[in-house]
Amino acid sequence: MRTNGQIIIKGIVQGVGFRPFVYSEAERYEIRGTVKNLGSEVRIIAHGNNFEEFLNSVSRGTVLSRIDSVEVLETEEKSPDDFRIVESGTGELSGFIPPDVAICDECVGDIFENGGRYENYWATSCVNCGPRYSIIREIPYDRERTTMDDFPCCPHCLGEYSNPGSRRHHAQTIACGRCGPQLKLLDNKGLQVETADPVRMTATLLDEGQIFAIRGIGGYHLVCIESSASKLKRCLGRTEQPLAVMGLPDTINNICEVSEKEKMLLSGPEHPIMVLNKTDPSSHSGISNLNTLGCMLPYTGFHHLLFSYLNNPLLIMTSANSPGNPMITETGEALEKLAGCVDYFLSHNRHIRNRCDDSVVREGYIIRLSRGFAPKRIRIDLGISGILGVGPELNSNTTIYKKGFTYTSPHVGNVRNPPTLDYLKETVEKMERLIGAEYEYIAHDLHPQFLSTRYAKEIAELKGIETVPVQHHRAHIAANTKEPCVGIAIDGVGYGDDGTIWGGEIFAGDIKDLKRIGHLETVLMPGGDMATKFPERMLYGIMQSEEIRELLSRRGWSDIELGVLEKQVERRFNVAETSSAGRVLDAAAALLNICRERTYDGEPAMKLESEAINGSCEEWELKFINDESGMIFSTKSLLQTAFDKKGSMKTADIAASFQYNLARGIAQMAVSAAQKSGLKNVALSGGVAYNHNIRTTIADEIQKNGLNLLINSELPLGDGSISFGQCVYTGLLKN
Repeated sequence: MRTNGQIIIKGIVQGVGFRPFVYSEAERYEIRGTVKNLGSEVRIIAHGNNFEEFLNSVSRGTVLSRIDSVEVLETEEKSPDDFRIVESGTGELSGFIPPDVAICDECVGDIFENGGRYENYWATSCVNCGPRYSIIREIPYDRERTTMDDFPCCPHCLGEYSNPGSRRHHAQTIACGRCGPQLKLLDNKGLQVETADPVRMTATLLDEGQIFAIRGIGGYHLVCIESSASKLKRCLGRTEQPLAVMGLPDTINNICEVSEKEKMLLSGPEHPIMVLNKTDPSSHSGISNLNTLGCMLPYTGFHHLLFSYLNNPLLIMTSANSPGNPMITETGEALEKLAGCVDYFLSHNRHIRNRCDDSVVREGYIIRLSRGFAPKRIRIDLGISGILGVGPELNSNTTIYKKGFTYTSPHVGNVRNPPTLDYLKETVEKMERLIGAEYEYIAHDLHPQFLSTRYAKEIAELKGIETVPVQHHRAHIAANTKEPCVGIAIDGVGYGDDGTIWGGEIFAGDIKDLKRIGHLETVLMPGGDMATKFPERMLYGIMQSEEIRELLSRRGWSDIELGVLEKQVERRFNVAETSSAGRVLDAAAALLNICRERTYDGEPAMKLESEAINGSCEEWELKFINDESGMIFSTKSLLQTAFDKKGSMKTADIAASFQYNLARGIAQMAVSAAQKSGLKNVALSGGVAYNHNIRTTIADEIQKNGLNLLINSELPLGDGSISFGQCVYTGLLKN
């Protein structure tokens, strides 16, 4: 039986309280030796009669750690008289830093302990909670390599930091009101408001209806009470867009339907925004005019303090950046961009090294991958070559593959916007440094005009390496599985092999050689992006009939406008072609007069789904066409049926039936593809799959036919999975 050895533990062992955990286990098992960070690994020198028991214990790790491997080597180092945590050194960057996590219950208790050292201190944390990614500068994870280095510990904090019996033993974020980051209340001119208690004053002003910009862990939020929501929306020019709310658990349980699984996610370390069904679909319409509401619980000490002073049970809490742009992190920028909408600013003086938005989850599926979930590290064998995936254009992020693992960044945004492209570049550089990445391939979207594509080619030229174009929807399927499959990719937009806009696609075969063997009918988008903004254009692009012209005329389209639209379609002037499922849903929303103008991403389809909640489904006849491109589902026929039903069915019933039959048609194409190819696995991806009715209908049809449905719950169904899929596709193709 061994009594000594050198233990090398690899994985996510930085920023998770791993060294103090090892120390406590060494004391428990009477082990002498040392523990040390080496790069992103931990090296333990251990001596003692209980070596094997100690080894088994430390191999399990902490709550936040992820152990990849444990290696035991012989050691010739002398045994000290005790066990010590020694200074970090350099080593292989094989692990990664964990995401920021919510404050733990013990630290919340410390904040509200009368006379306690952390009483009323907003930035209280310990080894089990608090910021990680947002403050890290370099690996290994030690205070001097984080933005907490600006706040030297007071003697009391230093005492806890050095005390093996403390929960804050070697907690790099340890701080208190004497030595840690401080809050500052400013008016909308940037002048400091004198107050002894900024949190209490903020609560008072919020209850009075004032609108705040509050600097959080990863950036600024816009915050107000429910009665001020319409004022905030008007100021932002987002009168229709739903806003997220924060509330205590009892409040959220009262206003929304919350399953046990959703309760666990809401209160887990990630504390994401959960898209929940309202108890009363018509309630809180000033916040969200959908049947759903984005809800989160307090996840920092500041939030808990704020709610202890508030009279209002709910706070609007939405990202302060404009849609598609990076989070605002600096107070100067916040004052410049938000002073016209905001009455007060609450800031703190801890630098945000890495901005990070709130994650969003619906029914267990990630919509936005960010705080709590990202950076995301996934074990996957894609060969020996390093790969960088720069992602799509909308809802972008980046993924790096290195030696059996992918590392996916938090949400970046819309890289059509130059500031967001700069943020993408910044994120790539930071990720490279944190994991010591080098790569032989850069994967990018097939679209030649995307700024992310141009960025990939710039890097490739600079480094002299190869680029790999990956078609958008094949990347969606590759994000689901490495194995041969039938793939269903349903979303809004993606550049196809033929130069048209795809978005309702059926593939089959090996991931590196997926064949497009079915799709939704290719239809017209008059005005290109204008058809996305104004869904009635999309409706006419699909149904160029006198009935639709009369419908548009009744809704206020002038003869001149209708004539221009008609000529545009006839002459194919500035008219794109698309097989997008998202655009078909837009057209249905326009047909039913549910949404005539899109003011935020996904609005027509989301309002259609919300309308359908109160409806009953009816099975309609489906029409399919076969040509050289495969099996084609006629969406024009489906819309015509919906039009014909307008006089005899309720709008909610038509909306529900339209979604149901669209999903049936998509599923039938996939089942047919599986039967022809002999494949049993069917992978489903794309933003349209967030629609509950569509996703579950497809799932029922697939499983009813004895097939296995694959849906990735680790990454977004939407474009937040594309950079990962680009890496998978490239690894299978090249390695």
